Amino acid sequence: MTAAVPATGHPVPVPDDSHASIRNPVLTGFHPDPSLLRVGEDYYLATSTFEWLPGVTLHHSRDLVHWEPLGGALAEERLLDLVGVPDSGGVWAPCLSWADGLFHLVYSDVKSLAGAFKDVHNYVVTASAPTGPWSEPVPVAGHGFDPSLFHDTGPDGTGRSWLLWLAWDHRPGKDPFAGILLQEWDRTARCVRGPVRRVFTGTELGRTEGPHLYRRDGWYYLVTAEGGTSWDHAVTVARSRAVTGPYTPDPAGPLLTSAGDEHLALQKAGHGSLVETPDGEWYLAHLAARPLTPRGACVLGRETAIQHVHWTEHGWPRVDGDAGPARPAGHVPAPRRPGRSAPAPTGPRPATPSGLPGPEWMTLRRHPDPRWLTAATDTGGLRLRGGESLSSRHRQSLVARRQQHTRFRFESTVSFVADEPRQMAGIVHFYNTGLWHYAHLTTDEELGRVLRLAVCDRGRYSEPAAPVPLPADTPVRLRLTGLHGEASFAWWDAPTRLWRPLGPALDTSRLSDEYATVGDADGHFSDWGFTGAFVGVCAQDLTGGRLPADFTDMSYRALDENVRRPGREDGRPDRSARPQP
Repeated sequence: MTAAVPATGHPVPVPDDSHASIRNPVLTGFHPDPSLLRVGEDYYLATSTFEWLPGVTLHHSRDLVHWEPLGGALAEERLLDLVGVPDSGGVWAPCLSWADGLFHLVYSDVKSLAGAFKDVHNYVVTASAPTGPWSEPVPVAGHGFDPSLFHDTGPDGTGRSWLLWLAWDHRPGKDPFAGILLQEWDRTARCVRGPVRRVFTGTELGRTEGPHLYRRDGWYYLVTAEGGTSWDHAVTVARSRAVTGPYTPDPAGPLLTSAGDEHLALQKAGHGSLVETPDGEWYLAHLAARPLTPRGACVLGRETAIQHVHWTEHGWPRVDGDAGPARPAGHVPAPRRPGRSAPAPTGPRPATPSGLPGPEWMTLRRHPDPRWLTAATDTGGLRLRGGESLSSRHRQSLVARRQQHTRFRFESTVSFVADEPRQMAGIVHFYNTGLWHYAHLTTDEELGRVLRLAVCDRGRYSEPAAPVPLPADTPVRLRLTGLHGEASFAWWDAPTRLWRPLGPALDTSRLSDEYATVGDADGHFSDWGFTGAFVGVCAQDLTGGRLPADFTDMSYRALDENVRRPGREDGRPDRSARPQP
């Protein structure tokens, strides 16, 4: 294995603990389709981001236990333009690999997904460090999705590389998941060459996608996702003596699945990728979800977990599940010899896109730009210039981060004075353009400056609470408290030093993949849900005037089990909060 490439300006801390364990999920909240890569002693995880920017979230680790966010790889419009993409379109299933001293990133940009057709653009970019800068994207086969690259470094592999992807067939009567295709990738010329081969058509589980290829002991192992992305999701393995196949599936069945056991903590286990440690241990990264109730809503979306893998005497991989073979485990032994935390890598710090508070923050469909997002120099926070509505798929002014806990609290102080009702700013609990809960400052012809609560439920707009009159121009602190299956908004009433509820508790199960996915008995889907809930701040100006709003003291934190309702941890109003400026 090639020597380690600097990842960041400082190391990921690795405690001196030989008994450390991997606690799943290792990446909580919306981190699906993990691609796990080792370069020297450094591990990297790349996950899907769909319509959120920057595209392809990256994490770095030295021990598979502690993960440092590196932000997003695709942070420039030249690399990724998502304006107008549908909900759950955009970046699907990236694959991160290493060859010739370069990171190779291949990803899908999905422009349409409902109905029979999938309009997809697939690209390959390279960089000498995971934080970039990344090369100009090279387009590759676009008649399918989930592309990946395999670099064959075996004794007879002659250093060749191969591109894999799913073939999609839109024709009636055909299986739309039409098999895994393989074609040689010329790393020097940066293009495909030679014939396209269909190397695998899947098992009886069907819906074969997400291919990753590996070589071990003279065998080529094809790891795929099957069974769909929901409760029957699975990781399957097939192998061949030749890279071009044919590939024979493991007779024992899936390497990993949660199907058939609704009581497992980690559901929807599937879409996996393998990695070998320097000491020859193997691990599997995969997505999983944690429903609020058995087969209920997964508001955190699909998360990333890691399992330990051993090999049978017949050369097949097996997961060491604490709930039995092929079942995902909640705690997994860490590698015997984690990478050292010193010396510190000397590469560049992870780049945070201009205007964002940190690598965990993202924007929706459009990259940060001073024309709509800047630092608020007079308040020390963010300044958003009002954009389009929360139902727009084009130019929203929204900055948000993943909801990573079922019990959480998010707050921000909002400084905003609207001139008319079509100007709004506040905090939002957001799944997609048709599913959100929004507490916002605006104005009313009769009441003057007001605070309103809005709900969008599959596109149906409502306001479940009466507007609250506010002082003319003072900043207002807003709070969102999530407690498992419900969440409530509140506002800080400075004169009384009390948190006042804004409307009723809202059902958070609406902000989930399960509720967002809409289909009929014939299997035709008009909407898909592949992401997870976000919390953040936003501003709209439907007059086109781009009225600015300032947001300060944004905070997100997990809550313990003693919190019973919005307010203090003991359930009483919080009288100790800082008064408004």
